[in-house]
Amino acid sequence: MTIQELYQLYLQHPNICTDTRKLSAGCLFFALKGDNFNGNLFAQKAIEAGAAFAVIDEVQTEMNSQFILVQNVLETLQQLATFHREQLNIPVIAIVGSNGKTSTKELLAAVLQQKYKVLSTPGNLNNHIGLPLTLLQLQIDHEIAVIEMGANHEKENEFLCEIAKPSCGIVTNNGKDHLEGFGSIEGVIRSNAELYKYLEKTNGLAFVNGNDGILLKESETLNNRIIYQQQLPEKIEANHLSIYPKQLQPNILFTYQDCEISSSLSGDYNFDNILAALSIGRHYQLDTLQIKQGIESYKPKNLRSEWIQKQDNAIFLDAYNANPSSMELSIKNFMAMPGENKILFLGDMFELGKYEAEEHQHIVNFCLNLGLEKVILVGKAFAKTECDYLKFNETMDAASYIKNSQLTGHTFFLKGSRGMKMESLVDVIS
Repeated sequence: MTIQELYQLYLQHPNICTDTRKLSAGCLFFALKGDNFNGNLFAQKAIEAGAAFAVIDEVQTEMNSQFILVQNVLETLQQLATFHREQLNIPVIAIVGSNGKTSTKELLAAVLQQKYKVLSTPGNLNNHIGLPLTLLQLQIDHEIAVIEMGANHEKENEFLCEIAKPSCGIVTNNGKDHLEGFGSIEGVIRSNAELYKYLEKTNGLAFVNGNDGILLKESETLNNRIIYQQQLPEKIEANHLSIYPKQLQPNILFTYQDCEISSSLSGDYNFDNILAALSIGRHYQLDTLQIKQGIESYKPKNLRSEWIQKQDNAIFLDAYNANPSSMELSIKNFMAMPGENKILFLGDMFELGKYEAEEHQHIVNFCLNLGLEKVILVGKAFAKTECDYLKFNETMDAASYIKNSQLTGHTFFLKGSRGMKMESLVDVIS
């Protein structure tokens, strides 16, 4: 069966499923494989549960017309998503970078939704599997797609661009993420610049942070780029957007075209994310009021920069993920916020490879240089650092410490890599 033929089936059955536990009647089931699973083993079950067709790459015991045998299910899924995207003549905005991708995606979606019907990447469906699943949620009445791309090795962003075929895009920043896969910060920079190279090749448009010298340099060969930056005073020239914030703490406040805008976010790095969303919204001809409504409607969630009040304690929860760059920025931001009796719980940062010991010690030294005394380190990597901070190997041990200490009147900071599950500490803070 050709992709064109499969696409006709998709138009009749546009609901894609890869997990029989979440299957809906009339869907197309794609039997994906992984290191610890094989969807082909559940294809028959998918059909019995109501799937219209099952796309497989292993012959079933009892084959019939509802089974579509292909050479590789994942590649077929990716090709179908690309074919579908090519049928829709709408802007596809790609977001790559080390930190702030999801916040920028959600901010931008909140802004663009004031004027357009927008599809944005749900959750973390941003890799070689999640991206095609996201694209296949595009419907004929969508007017713009905001697509997050997550890479952990070089050439992955290039590959994801070939699937999504973005018409424009943004690199949020370059940081020390996934160093185990990228090998070095230089590898991170090259990987993120793959979006620029794709846009250069396709004459696409890049939105570039003018305060970031590396991004300016990496994007200088593009024919089309719009620069946004923090700069005093507010000054708009040609396609450039320059704004300086009135305040960054406890929340961001700034003026755009004589309109005061207040965001629930805080900190320098979040203002960069806001400027990115503002710049793109401005390009797509949203008026000042629409931009204001979009930015002010966005509330941090999903473990990212969330404020939680629990009786006599306040919690700043930023525990969706962590790398050395985001950890340092988030600590700096937290310490600039108002709050009494601040106490930091820092969880291990994963996927650092040979840089693990060096980068965890760097964060400890950063805290010591700031003069921070109430820092609790959680995880085996932080346990090996040289310092007098209290250390726990496991998050559950830190939870026991909180329970037994009966801490009250504190402002908590919780951050660590996803696997550390630092958000579990929220439940034991009284």
